[in-house]
Amino acid sequence: MATCNQRDPLEAREALDNLEFVSSIDVARFKEVLGHFVTGVAVVTAATPEEPVGFTCQTFGALSLEPSLISFSAVSASHSWPRAREVGVVGVNILSSEQEAIARVFGKPGSAKFAGIGWSPGPGGAPLIDGALAHLEGRIEFVTTQGDHDIVVVAAEYVVSHLGAPLVFYRGGFSGLV
Repeated sequence: MATCNQRDPLEAREALDNLEFVSSIDVARFKEVLGHFVTGVAVVTAATPEEPVGFTCQTFGALSLEPSLISFSAVSASHSWPRAREVGVVGVNILSSEQEAIARVFGKPGSAKFAGIGWSPGPGGAPLIDGALAHLEGRIEFVTTQGDHDIVVVAAEYVVSHLGAPLVFYRGGFSGLV
């Protein structure tokens, strides 16, 4: 039976911080290849004192069952993510196959993304989008920056699911699963 060498968490973190990233891969080619992986589509939201904010996110998933942790990645320099990070409580809205328009709205930069979008505050205050296939809400526990993205770990405190089909993203386009 194979075993994994366990690293001290502090040592592992220091190793990540000291990595020098060098890539000779063309960015367009890299995106094209990554596009062959089918992903679900989610919108990450937060309630700032000024207005609700949110962004479309494809890099979302379960991280741990015990404790209940999820993770997602966000563009470090985006308009919405730094504002959501300051709040500390985020909602993750897993979109249904009928919500492509919402994915497109939240995928663009700018504010006023919630205009005409139905939502309700979750128990922690994060905007939960009406009609989403599932909602999760939780407190940001950990953030690390790698390349041009922040990797975020969230302790899930509220979860609910609904019936329907998911919205998926594949090779540059949205689709639903039957």
